[in-house]
Amino acid sequence: MSAYDYDLFVIGGGSGGVRAARVSAALGKKVGVAEEYRFGGTCVIRGCVPKKLFVYASQFPEHFEDAAGYGWTVPQASFDWQTLIANKDREIARLEGLYAKGVQGAGGETFQTRATLIDRHTIRLEAENRTITADQILIATGGRPAAHPALPGHEHCITSNEAFHLAELPKAIAIEGGGYIAVEFANIFHGLGVETTLIYRGTEILSRFDMDLRRSLHETMEKKGIRILCRTVSEEVKRRPDGRLDVRVTGGDVLTVDQMMLAIGRQPNTEKLGLEVAGVELSPIGAVIVDQYSRTNVDNIWAVGDVTNRVQLTPVAIHEAMCFVETAFKNNPISPDHDTIATAVFSQPEIGTVGLSEDDAAKRFDELEVYRAVFRPMRHTLAGRDEKMLMKLVVDALSRKVLGAHILGPDAGEMAQLLGIPIKAGLTKDDFDRTMAVHPTAAEELVTMYKPTYRVKNGERVD
Repeated sequence: MSAYDYDLFVIGGGSGGVRAARVSAALGKKVGVAEEYRFGGTCVIRGCVPKKLFVYASQFPEHFEDAAGYGWTVPQASFDWQTLIANKDREIARLEGLYAKGVQGAGGETFQTRATLIDRHTIRLEAENRTITADQILIATGGRPAAHPALPGHEHCITSNEAFHLAELPKAIAIEGGGYIAVEFANIFHGLGVETTLIYRGTEILSRFDMDLRRSLHETMEKKGIRILCRTVSEEVKRRPDGRLDVRVTGGDVLTVDQMMLAIGRQPNTEKLGLEVAGVELSPIGAVIVDQYSRTNVDNIWAVGDVTNRVQLTPVAIHEAMCFVETAFKNNPISPDHDTIATAVFSQPEIGTVGLSEDDAAKRFDELEVYRAVFRPMRHTLAGRDEKMLMKLVVDALSRKVLGAHILGPDAGEMAQLLGIPIKAGLTKDDFDRTMAVHPTAAEELVTMYKPTYRVKNGERVD
């Protein structure tokens, strides 16, 4: 009989923690998982899922406009923010229930409470005012939007958390940040009819993405009516007597808005968890430091997901959780593979990308072939929408291996998921060329770009 109450106790009920708990319980392990807020974590409750629902909602104005070119007469449309919020909340509550039931159905126990470490094997369940013990402990508490305490008036600002629960849709919003969260919300609010300004300190939005995508999306967003201020930061936020906000930015300009949203990064949720008491090492920003198998310096304590600040994506947390189960309970040590991860930005138009950007590939390989196509997708022709699609393949000229694929346009995220397979497998441009096209589709461009648009030698472009 085990000397501990649980074989595994998981702190954090998000995607990574729930997957680890459910699969471990299904193996016959005695498992408990504690979540202080709502099961489902950032992705389900205040991240990917509600955001994608908002993206869908914000796309309808363009769909209504485009319908005329296809012979449809669409009556004057109206939008009700409260209906969207209510329907979103209902769907999130349904998913939350499924997450908890998944653990329970596999034989695990769920606790709606904050859990803190007393020592390396002892956990305090705060809401129940009691302690339990566990042989193995998994930290999966995720992350949260970074605060900006240095900004005068930061207390008047919201983050992505609050954006999902606004009492009313603002007439004007300023969003500080240039990453995917800032960019996605800028497109969401603009699509819902909000006057939107994006404020970013960098020279171009979406750092670490391929520059072609960054520039093309920036240009398209501005054509749609989104104001983008690069090399700019907010310097002060003041509440006006009428309740609106004055946001002073670099150069002294003042933006008057109803909401100011900060999307300047995310930070790990590790404060007051008792990690230091248990001897767990943290990075300077508070992330749990783990080895290649997600084990901390304390051999029975592990961590997965955003709390480790490795790759902050939900599928990565789930993958890390599966590797943890193999390592901890199946005597089959597997380290998570963080190389060549496909990802999407649900902007409008969408971005889908996998592998190396042209700039990153040029630093690693002596000579590249770059295949690039810019065209108007068929769905926009009758609609009369002058919005271009971009497709790009980055290829090692020596081995012919496809190093990266980058797409801007409708359904780019769906394409990136499928492109992740051949690029992860290390297939070559010749393999792409031998693949028959599906016609008529936008994706056929990926297998019909036979001649390189240009080459890059020793980091320099050669036309």
